Amino acid sequence: MVKPQISLKARALRYLSMREHSRAELARKLSRYAEDGDDIQSLLDALESAKYLSGERFSESLVHRRQARFGNNRILAELQSHGLHADEIAHVKEGLRESELERALDVLHRKFPLAPVDHKEKMKQAAFLQQRGFSSNTIQAAMRAERIFPDDGAA
Repeated sequence: MVKPQISLKARALRYLSMREHSRAELARKLSRYAEDGDDIQSLLDALESAKYLSGERFSESLVHRRQARFGNNRILAELQSHGLHADEIAHVKEGLRESELERALDVLHRKFPLAPVDHKEKMKQAAFLQQRGFSSNTIQAAMRAERIFPDDGAA
């Protein structure tokens, strides 16, 4: 039995029902299935006008999924790679700036519950935060924050 061909609109709605997508990401996914005469851009315009596709919802969704593990630099770079407009990214940046230190402390304390005992360990922890996309000022503040020291008897 031959499977019926799914229309581009049905495929787009199926993708959007699973999670939010950026316009560029959805266009890339749909282009694999486009045939001659299919106009992906007009389909995306129709989805945006019907409020099925939204850059603002996509950015909120991505931030919500990533903020517990990553810093502002990494989240903003990912938003840029999805082709969001600069004004949408600036709006997200303001919201993230307020919570970056708190998020960095949470990530650092989950991975390294004890304070570093030497310079090598301190650099290892700072590099971990840098790889996660936290800013240098946030990394310095997180490294200065109070933590349990190994010789305090707490473990």
